[in-house]
Amino acid sequence: MPWLAKLLGPGRGRRWLLPWALGFSLLLNLAYPMYVHYDFSHSLDTRSYLRLAAGRFDSVNVTRRYRVLVPAAAGALAQPIAQVYGKIWPQRPAGEWPRRFAFFLVNCTLLGAAGATWWRAARLAGAGAGATAVALLAVLSSRWAEYIAGLPMVDSLYLLVVGLSYYAGRRGPGAGWAVAIALLIGPLAKESFVFLLPWLGWYGLRALGWRRQLLALAAGVVALGAVHYVVDRAAGAAHTDTITNALAHRENIMYSLRRAASPKGLGELLSIFGLFTLPVLLALVLPAGRRALAPVLGWAEALLLAVVVVHMLLSSELGRMGYLLAPVFTTALALVVQATLGRVARQAPPR
Repeated sequence: MPWLAKLLGPGRGRRWLLPWALGFSLLLNLAYPMYVHYDFSHSLDTRSYLRLAAGRFDSVNVTRRYRVLVPAAAGALAQPIAQVYGKIWPQRPAGEWPRRFAFFLVNCTLLGAAGATWWRAARLAGAGAGATAVALLAVLSSRWAEYIAGLPMVDSLYLLVVGLSYYAGRRGPGAGWAVAIALLIGPLAKESFVFLLPWLGWYGLRALGWRRQLLALAAGVVALGAVHYVVDRAAGAAHTDTITNALAHRENIMYSLRRAASPKGLGELLSIFGLFTLPVLLALVLPAGRRALAPVLGWAEALLLAVVVVHMLLSSELGRMGYLLAPVFTTALALVVQATLGRVARQAPPR
């Protein structure tokens, strides 16, 4: 398979494997306490995905019922883990602990892969390797990355879809594979992929033509339909439940707007990327900063921000959905770091 050899060639391996390894290693360290100590009693989302990993659909809310890819991977991985888990950690009951650990490993892997796409997008924007490494580590140190990687959640896969989309928009020719993967798994990763789809279709056009995009999307939609059919039969649910649930999300819009306008909501927005938000905001104010950020001040980034805002309003999870902007923020922060390091180097006295 020549396309596989090209995808996994030595040069490409270095460009993708090293940033993935950096992100994966960081996430293993940061998210481990979340995986071990989180109180699942007040989190319906995590309990739902644990049930999906166990093959139980009837007791899962329709909002989460069809997001089966990550739970299925965690459920499959949990089976061999369960054989040795009790021997390594005998103090932990054998029940859900292997599945929790499987989610931890799967999510660290996927979020690390998403981080690799952010790395590549920043490098394509002109950021150096050192500045990009600083930016990637900063963005992956977010509390939302720790939350998504350490818990039985499925956001890691959707972050990978968004990252592939932004990378393809940056890369253009040669990134058709990224568009195809995003279109194939996007519908199954999250229902709100429908809001990202127009952006991907337009800005991914240089990477993959309309016809191939339609073929990849058709395969993704067929896979989604098959999952809906199987899950609905297993859960004994009506096919119209999905439409009813989607329309009900409109009620979240006013709640999200009121929350964003409150001091607590504003703090939640500013804490998505923590104090690393400050240098980017400062760069937007200063002329020199805007020159440094010029590669990420285009219509593509503005429209992607609008897509993320739609996700935030419909979800009511302002911080977690705001983290979807991580690809753009990583690039912006990398460019700011590079510009700052450049000024410091120019001002340093000669030795």
